[in-house]
Amino acid sequence: MTRPDLTDDAKIAAYRAELRSVGRNQRLAGFVLVVAGAIAVWAAGSAGAAGPAVQWAGYAGLALGWALMLTAIFLRTRYHRQRMREEG
Repeated sequence: MTRPDLTDDAKIAAYRAELRSVGRNQRLAGFVLVVAGAIAVWAAGSAGAAGPAVQWAGYAGLALGWALMLTAIFLRTRYHRQRMREEG
């Protein structure tokens, strides 16, 4: 993997766009799970007898969503380090 050329603003913008694409699916799935989990936890009070199950499902969604978002951050950081590493 070669080091990115960061000599002008257009190349910097292109590299930033490239970095944003790394881990995008994990980040988006994590965001959706966090939002859905928060809604489930909030709605558990009005779910009647299924309330505890809905609340636990919401907490599970929150945990899995945050794990996916942290995975995306790890993937992007690893990719950036590999790109910035000097070859030779």
